[in-house]
Amino acid sequence: MHNPRLEGKVAIITGAASGIGEATARLFAENGAFVVIADIQDELVEETVSRAVQQYGGLHIMYSNAGILGQSRSILEMDMVDFDHTMAVNGRGTALAIKHAARAMVANQTRGSIICTASLSSMLSGSGPHAYTASKHALLGLVKSASTELGKYGIRVNCISPFGVATGMTRKLVDDDSAEKTTASMAILKGIRLKAKHVAEAALYLGSDDSTFVTGHNLVVDGGVSITGSDSLSFFRQLFFGPASPTS
Repeated sequence: MHNPRLEGKVAIITGAASGIGEATARLFAENGAFVVIADIQDELVEETVSRAVQQYGGLHIMYSNAGILGQSRSILEMDMVDFDHTMAVNGRGTALAIKHAARAMVANQTRGSIICTASLSSMLSGSGPHAYTASKHALLGLVKSASTELGKYGIRVNCISPFGVATGMTRKLVDDDSAEKTTASMAILKGIRLKAKHVAEAALYLGSDDSTFVTGHNLVVDGGVSITGSDSLSFFRQLFFGPASPTS
C-alpha cells in the first residue's frame, strides 16, 4: 500500500467481531497498524490494554466501538433493568475504554487518539430507543469532557456518529437492504448507500496523523440527514416506538 496512514501504530478496537468494528480492524491493518481486536464491553478493557502494551510496547489508538441497541419500547412500558444495562454497556463501557487507554498513553507519553462510536441519536430525537438515545447523549458528553482534560497530554478524544448502518445490531429489527434503502432515501447525498466501511474510513482519519489538531469533535457520517431536521425520522420512530396514536 502507498503511504500507509497508521504505519507502526498500535490500535485496540472493541466490538470488532462484526460490522463497523470488523471493517475498521481490516482497514487499520491494511494501513500498517498492529491491531488488537476485542469484542468486549467492561472490565476486560484494562486487561486488553495491558496486554497490548506488553506485546507491542505501547498504545496509540483506542477505538471504543462496542455497544448495544437495547429494547425498543414505548417509554410508558420501558424496562428499567434493560435501561440500566444499556447505559452500562454504552456509557460505562466507553468510560472504561477512555480511562484505561488514556492511562497507558499518559504513562508512555504517547500523543494518542481515542475514538468512540456515538450515533445520530446523540443529536436527533426519535432515531433510536430511549435507553440507547440516553446512552449516546452521555457518550457524547463524556467525549467532550475527556478531551478537555487529556488535551494537555496531546491525547485526542473524538467520536463518530453514523446513522442507519446495517449491522448485526440493526438486523434484529430490520433487514440490511431495508435499512440501507431507508437511510439512503432520507439522506441528501444521493447515489450511495451508507456501509460500515464508510464509518471505518472516518475512524481511520481520526486515528491517523491527518487529524492531529482535531479533538472534542463529533464526526457525523449520515449523508446529511442531521441537517434536514427530525421530520424525516418517522420510519425509525415507528420501528422503535410503534405507530403514532391518532389525534383527537
